[in-house]
Amino acid sequence: MPTLVEVVAYDNGWPLAFAEMSKHIASLLGPTVIAIDHVGSTAVAGLAAKPIIDIDVTICGPEAIAGGSAALVADGFASRGNRYDDGVWAFARHGSPGQRVYLCPPFNDTHRRRLIFRDQLRRSRETADAYAALKRRLAATFSFDGDSYTAAKSQFIDDVVERAGPGLTEALF
Repeated sequence: MPTLVEVVAYDNGWPLAFAEMSKHIASLLGPTVIAIDHVGSTAVAGLAAKPIIDIDVTICGPEAIAGGSAALVADGFASRGNRYDDGVWAFARHGSPGQRVYLCPPFNDTHRRRLIFRDQLRRSRETADAYAALKRRLAATFSFDGDSYTAAKSQFIDDVVERAGPGLTEALF
């Protein structure tokens, strides 16, 4: 059943929700965790977003995916699979706010690009405002089509990441 693509005003509780979720995920996955990062729009203060906390979990390697996946599913997350054939495995849980957890192997390009995009939005209010306007327009256009909503944002995201330049890209890893 399709769900509503809803973009809401920034919620000051999102960083705290991420902190709590992060501690819980770290306890579930244990020593396989290298880093847990708040990514996506809820990670940018003041930015309108879907009320879903996106969390990238960098794990020690691809061999830890199966165990991490089993732990997340046992904890009530729904597996979304490796949707983009990029080595990143997605999991979701409904709630207020919702949660999406992505298990990422080290040095993963999708994870790297998410960090660059998040950091560029944090640095530039103008870019963040343009992104918020785009998301609101797309949410109205693709009210019940989350895949099309996400796909329609990709060119904006790609442009922001490319403008960040190779220096920033290399500095992350």
